[in-house]
Amino acid sequence: MSETDLIIIGAGPGGYRAAEYAAKQGLKVALFEDGHVGGTCLNVGCIPTKTYAHSASFAEARERMASVVPQLRAGVEGILSNPNITLVREKGAFTDAHTVGDFTAKNIIIATGSETKWLPVKGVDDPRVVDSTGLLQRDTLPKRLAIIGAGVIGMEFASVFHRFGSEVTVIEYLKECLPALDGDIAKRLRKTLEKQGITFKMKTAVEDVAGIDADVILMATGRKPRTEGLHLEIIGVGLAPNGAIQVNEDFEVTSRSSSLTPHLYAIGDVNGRQMLAHAAEMQAMHVVNHILGRADAIRFDVMPAAIFTTPEAACVGPTEDQLKAESVAYKCRKAFWRANGKAMAMGETEGMLKLFSNQEDRIIGCHAYGAHAADIVQEVSVLMCRDTTVAQLRDMVHIHPTLSEILLTAANA
Repeated sequence: MSETDLIIIGAGPGGYRAAEYAAKQGLKVALFEDGHVGGTCLNVGCIPTKTYAHSASFAEARERMASVVPQLRAGVEGILSNPNITLVREKGAFTDAHTVGDFTAKNIIIATGSETKWLPVKGVDDPRVVDSTGLLQRDTLPKRLAIIGAGVIGMEFASVFHRFGSEVTVIEYLKECLPALDGDIAKRLRKTLEKQGITFKMKTAVEDVAGIDADVILMATGRKPRTEGLHLEIIGVGLAPNGAIQVNEDFEVTSRSSSLTPHLYAIGDVNGRQMLAHAAEMQAMHVVNHILGRADAIRFDVMPAAIFTTPEAACVGPTEDQLKAESVAYKCRKAFWRANGKAMAMGETEGMLKLFSNQEDRIIGCHAYGAHAADIVQEVSVLMCRDTTVAQLRDMVHIHPTLSEILLTAANA
């Protein structure tokens, strides 16, 4: 049995970032991974889908993905070559509260990510039905693609495969797409995609895939935490109703007997809090700081997210409906891409931004769709981390002509 300072199970964005940061601080790390390093995001998630989103054709996308993913994976392998990191090429599973495989440590981080959440409908075993991983592995472009689910995965694939030439139909149980996005923004984005030629069937439940007329059916109904095979029952860890490992604000596991170990953490998708790669990375940083006894000022209440459709969308903070439901006094300011000089010069005039502030004029959120919406929302998230007011934003010089002036226009609305 080898003793080390920290055991990490899973080498996705959270796991390998935790290993890298801990090793740089002098901790000895054992990192368990039985698949490719980089996790879902790098291998079958956000990176492959972005190569598709930025390719002109299906053939080009396949070629670029085959080049980009191994290159980035090699970069992660390089990070993990730090002498303080032992990469164990096997599935990590607990044998007791401090032991995983042949390693024992005072501190253990679970970072096993998530997997496809399959809708329990009749015919789900039809060979036409695939998840996002299966769709990315196809070497031929489907003539007709049906997508079950209008969340981030479904909307991004709908946009991409329509642009490649597939006939795309999106089937969604809810009344609107992208529930995390402000309703006005989500509706405008959906209408824009409809004008492009994508068919949406909203408020429609799928009971049997046999009735879906398509060559390929993408199951895009979300993801669930991956915990199978960890042997959590050995260490007394239970799961929340959604299958996630419950944690406190420092990502210490709380769904267990307090007599076991106070140094067990769960980060990233497996804790179900914010299922985003960048959230996992920042949670990793916070946990290592917590282990080292260091304070940090990471704002997990300010978590931007983006949807890379064409045009793209992004958000940070609550939606207008959420603000109303919570009886928050707020002001909403709007700005449009069509009134921006750079957007007109680019031929990208489709877009809208909503900027929210509270009673004290402090910026509390921003939802937008349009060219480079993610970059604009990222600026807002930085401002929110520093409790910036709209008045202060008005006094900040923005380069002309740029799309970021859309934000300044909203502040002056």
